[in-house]
Amino acid sequence: MSMREMVVLGTASQTPTRLRNHNGYLLRWDDEVILFDPGEGSQRQLLHTGVTATDLTRICVTHFHGDHCLGLPGTIQRLSLDRVPHPVAVHFPAGGAEYFARLRHASSFHETAELAVEPITADGQRIALGVGTLEARRLRHPIETYGYRLVEPDGCRVLPERLSAYGIGGPAVGELLRVGHLDVGGRRVTRDEVSVVRPGQRFAFVMDTGLCDGVYALAEHADLLVIESTFLASEAALAAEVGHLTAGQAARVATESGVRTLVLTHFSQRYADPRRFHDEAREHFTGELVVAEDLTVVPVPPRRVASPG
Repeated sequence: MSMREMVVLGTASQTPTRLRNHNGYLLRWDDEVILFDPGEGSQRQLLHTGVTATDLTRICVTHFHGDHCLGLPGTIQRLSLDRVPHPVAVHFPAGGAEYFARLRHASSFHETAELAVEPITADGQRIALGVGTLEARRLRHPIETYGYRLVEPDGCRVLPERLSAYGIGGPAVGELLRVGHLDVGGRRVTRDEVSVVRPGQRFAFVMDTGLCDGVYALAEHADLLVIESTFLASEAALAAEVGHLTAGQAARVATESGVRTLVLTHFSQRYADPRRFHDEAREHFTGELVVAEDLTVVPVPPRRVASPG
């Protein structure tokens, strides 16, 4: 059975805390199981999710600061230890290829897993998946950084009442959808006359960055946006200086981009009360809001349904 959900492995920025593991995010999207930014401890956090290394199909790294990548050595070695039978794609900023090579071979092990290493070389790079398109967009951070979004193509939803009005049923419905039109009683009926667009679902993943065009491009019409909110507004100047977002900025991005569910994460260890992130974000965003905790599970919202024209 297909499943679309995001599992949070860790929510701390820079250093883990007693309550927050380093970064790590797992997206289950039908046959794709994508691990984003595996920080230190991600392999152990996976044990709490019911997902194994064998389930992984893809790893995406936004950048090579330690809290976003120091879990790579253990994860990669686990793929070989478990003899994962399928290739696992790995995406990361091409400028960090040397860091990836060092992390991949950080210690001695017998490599049996097949990694399909596919670096991100350009802003807007697209990767075709069986479930849609994975797109990378450049973000604003002191080192080369990309965010990712997964976009499912639009489909269509047939309107039974319109099929009935034209006297179309049985195998003729399949022919109409496949060909795009059908001649009925001397009249040509098109697919558009008996259906509406079923918008594809969209997931966006935005980590360490200041506000920039890439943030909005990734967040546009996302059903589920996972976005860093390292700081609160009281540290807005510091956030801008070091290339990070505040909870309020993240929330405004979500509102302006038409996001349905907003997940805040990557919190500075200086804040002990997560409710402060919720309260600040709620001033700017009225949709579904999640202040992530380790091992939070967030389902992708059901597809949007367009109204008949």
